[in-house]
Amino acid sequence: MQWSYPELRRRLIEAELWPEGRMARLACYLAGMAAVLLALEKLLGLFAKSWGNHLGGWVGFLIFLAAVLFSVLAFRWLKRRILWRLRNRLIVTYVFIGVIPVILLVAMAGFSLFLFAGQFASYVVISELNAQLRSVEAVNGAISNELAAGLARGSNPTAESLSGLKKRDRAWEHRQVQAWHAEKALPLSSDAPAVSAFSYPAFFGKHDNEYAKALRDGKPFHEIVNDHGKLYLRVVSVLPIRSDSLTVVTSEPLDQTLVGKIAADLGEITLYEGVAPAESPGQINAAGEKDSELKTNFSFNAKSKNGVAVTQNSGGQSANEDLPPTFTVGTSPDPMNFMDREIPFVTPLQVVDWSSGSTERRSSLLKVKTRPSKLYGHLFAALGEFAGLVVDALIAVGIFFAVIELIALIIGTRMTRTVTGAVAQLHDATKHVDRGDFSHRIPVKSSDQLADLAHSFNSMTASIEKLIQEQKEKQRLENELAIAQEVQAQLFPRQVSDLESLEVHGFCRPARTVSGDYYDFLTASSHKLILAVGDISGKGISAALLMATIHSAVRAYSVENLPQMREPVAVGAVAGAGRVMAAWPEGVEVSPGALLSLLNHQLYESTPPEKYATLFLGIYDGRSHHLTYSNGGHLPPILIGEDGRIRRLEAGGTVVGLFDNMTYDEGAVEMHPGEIFLAYSDGVTEPENDFGEFGEQRLIDLVRENRHLPLTQISQIVTMAVDDWIGDKEQPDDVTLVLARAR
Repeated sequence: MQWSYPELRRRLIEAELWPEGRMARLACYLAGMAAVLLALEKLLGLFAKSWGNHLGGWVGFLIFLAAVLFSVLAFRWLKRRILWRLRNRLIVTYVFIGVIPVILLVAMAGFSLFLFAGQFASYVVISELNAQLRSVEAVNGAISNELAAGLARGSNPTAESLSGLKKRDRAWEHRQVQAWHAEKALPLSSDAPAVSAFSYPAFFGKHDNEYAKALRDGKPFHEIVNDHGKLYLRVVSVLPIRSDSLTVVTSEPLDQTLVGKIAADLGEITLYEGVAPAESPGQINAAGEKDSELKTNFSFNAKSKNGVAVTQNSGGQSANEDLPPTFTVGTSPDPMNFMDREIPFVTPLQVVDWSSGSTERRSSLLKVKTRPSKLYGHLFAALGEFAGLVVDALIAVGIFFAVIELIALIIGTRMTRTVTGAVAQLHDATKHVDRGDFSHRIPVKSSDQLADLAHSFNSMTASIEKLIQEQKEKQRLENELAIAQEVQAQLFPRQVSDLESLEVHGFCRPARTVSGDYYDFLTASSHKLILAVGDISGKGISAALLMATIHSAVRAYSVENLPQMREPVAVGAVAGAGRVMAAWPEGVEVSPGALLSLLNHQLYESTPPEKYATLFLGIYDGRSHHLTYSNGGHLPPILIGEDGRIRRLEAGGTVVGLFDNMTYDEGAVEMHPGEIFLAYSDGVTEPENDFGEFGEQRLIDLVRENRHLPLTQISQIVTMAVDDWIGDKEQPDDVTLVLARAR
């Protein structure tokens, strides 16, 4: 399948493998430069090898930098892909906190046990050799004392006990004993000549030799020596005889027979009698002398032909060589179980050169192959039959620790699942919330902090769900209020037909969506106009409904097919009917007081006791310029004359709808041309600020100062003054203003 470049780029971007960041682009740039330089190096190498070699360092340096940057980018990519989930993060955290330290401790313990086992195996071999030397040393001392006694008597010194010892102990068949008196070889028996099996240790006479000093101080010499390229166990005893000394040396070859006895109860032992130090020109030091310091390193290499390699460094030169084995004795024991692994270990031998008396720098080694079961036998040999109990106790402790680790792993896994499960549930719940499903709840099955977090989330979603329901309900109410506001706006007079002698204007601004204030202009005839101004107790929907009721009642009682009269003949309630019956004689005018009485009875019967209204009703006669009125508890309207004089229209009675069977007085005034009728609600005069209420006097002054302006403009001036007085505060009550001016 062939992909175009845009398609390939898109797929790499989706896989987050396209180099988009600075580091990614730099890494690709370095890798490209390294590739170009590598190709140039190969090309130049065909013509001038030195030129190609110069570029090789730059190629390696660029490759190293690119590898570091790509490693950082790979780590970031893995972190985004793998460590995004909390569960993976916890797993990685537990691996670093719990698993890796355990692995390191186990590895350290295993490596330590390996070193300990190898060292202990070498210790067993060296201890056996030292035990052999101490045994030979004891016999060598006895022979020395026997020869010294003979020399002290002046007789021929002989060690007759040596012949019997060789007959009784087969180990002495391979041992050789030689004695010197003042560097003169002595025969050890009467039937054997004084033949030297090995040379006299000439270094014994040197004053600067550490072994010679030790012998002169009475300390024995028992070491592994190299004599003519072969290894021996040798013990030297020196006893002073008059002015001379007696030197007795016992030697046993370090051969397969001796080592085989040690390997019989241990495993496979290989002896390496190494090579002499390689000749090297050495370095010339500051004094002009040759620095012949030699450093020898041993390494065990399983892939090596012989298993052991030697590296010798002298000056600036080095020599590597596989060390050939001298012999191998014994066999590696069979494993007792799957954990009884073979342990190979190499240890160097301290060898003294017999001719010079110095510790030679020869690579003589012992390689031991054994198993832990054999080492346990040597380690707990002193316990006897209790050794098995010790092993069983160690196994029990190991099983106990393994069980604890398993329990900890199970508990950690379960706790991890609780954490990751809770986070996964929260993540799933947020997806439901993102889709708008606030009814989703997280199941809570515990009583920890995560459970409290789930409870908090459930409480939050429940609150949001409740808030959304309340918001929907509020929206529904606002829609209904908007409809109510629109309906109420239709109740206020939209087009007012002024009389020839009277111009009118009305304004109402609700404190809320709908208003509880009321005003109306009703044309009773061509020359009569009814003015109504009221204020309903309370605010909001209930006040607006009561306002609509009063509006309908005033229009019904005032205009629609009612006879005209000054006073009603009969006004009363028919018992049990809840209806007002009125008989109106013909030929009389409408009475404001009678209308208020009818409205008072209707509101008293049809509304709760706490609901009432204030209402001013006036009838203006354009022919006589008279205003007949009755005030049902409303703020008294004011007449402001051309000269600034004011008259208050106070005739009437109490509020409408609070008490039954109430009568309302009427008043009549003549309105002079230019005189302004001012009616208002308490929302105009009662707003407060830091200086107190707006007040009636301030209202009168505003109207008086602007009485020659159009009524609409006067209304705007008053409402703007009220708004300035309120400031940033919320409008406390409905603002209603009714103006009329006589012509």
